[in-house]
Amino acid sequence: MDVISPQSSGFSEILRARDSCTPGNDFNGMMGARISSIFVILLGGSFGALFPIISSRSTWIRMPPYAYFAAKYFGSGVIIATALIHLLQPANEALSDPCLGDQWAEYPYAFGICLFVMFLTFLLDIVSTRYFEQMGIVHDHGPSGLGIGHNHAHEMGQPHLHDLGIDVESEAAVSASFGPDHTDRGSGDTMDKTNLDQGQMPCSEGEDLDLLKHSEYKSMMSQIGSILFLEFGIIFHSVFIGLTLAVSGEEFKTLYIVLVFHQTFEGLGLGTRISTCQFPADKAWVPWALGVGFGLTTPIAIAIGLGVRQTYPPNSAINLITNGIFDSVSSGILLYVGLVELMAKEFLHSQDFQQASLKKVLTAYAIMCLGAGLMALLGRWA
Repeated sequence: MDVISPQSSGFSEILRARDSCTPGNDFNGMMGARISSIFVILLGGSFGALFPIISSRSTWIRMPPYAYFAAKYFGSGVIIATALIHLLQPANEALSDPCLGDQWAEYPYAFGICLFVMFLTFLLDIVSTRYFEQMGIVHDHGPSGLGIGHNHAHEMGQPHLHDLGIDVESEAAVSASFGPDHTDRGSGDTMDKTNLDQGQMPCSEGEDLDLLKHSEYKSMMSQIGSILFLEFGIIFHSVFIGLTLAVSGEEFKTLYIVLVFHQTFEGLGLGTRISTCQFPADKAWVPWALGVGFGLTTPIAIAIGLGVRQTYPPNSAINLITNGIFDSVSSGILLYVGLVELMAKEFLHSQDFQQASLKKVLTAYAIMCLGAGLMALLGRWA
């Protein structure tokens, strides 16, 4: 009994601590305003996510290049600030809540989960990149020694860009893959169309075309992977903020206003990135699905929260743990995508910025800081 007693005592202490978690919620009526939030946030989030996609793919509505440029890097800042201010910090607060017991306070679980997910995302990025490179980019042109080629895609099962619905010979397709900011790099980067039509291509130009195909395909798959990671991380976050808004108490009015801007800015960050990504022709529906999915997630979560408003306890032990874990996971994903894809690759390794003036690069940097600053400021209230 002496051996079991301390364990029993510790277990009882944990149960008492968890019983101290608030079992209910602070819902205080205002159903009309809460129902309106479904449609207002649906409009704001959908506009932010879909307008850049519509603008980049339609002829009847176009964002001016400078507006698109600003929206793109403003959104990058928003995503990075979201990871730290709106995900990681709330996750830490949830997982270190005193009502969960001393065991949860002994280690910063939110930061540990975030760290693990960042490295896991990096591992997935490494594996996927190697996979797509080995799928057919081993195109050996005999004694030229170019170890880049594709063992002729039909033997390896690797689709040519033509099979993906992308015409790599056209300058339009090349420009589209680099986004609206892409500018003509000069005649030295293009092929002699007459020679191509007649099948008379010097060896060096043929190698250049293969390198272009390689670059286009690799860039496309890398962008698609980043977009999917980004969408995945944001969706989790959107579900929980919708549930929280639905059952919030006196803070509902402030939270309502802040979340309208929050979802619009976040949608803008996601939408501009989706719009710059070149999808295969048979997957042209994917960017629209991603934009609509983001726009619908929070409104649906609000509607569900209102439906279970009498029983949903946002501050219960199980909800604090669930919310904290998912926010930590999302923060790890968004931190990796934000710091690596949206900052490092964009500013240090993209062809656009390598050829751009310092003024353009610093302007993009300032706009990104503005987006991060405004999103961080919203964290004061939500």
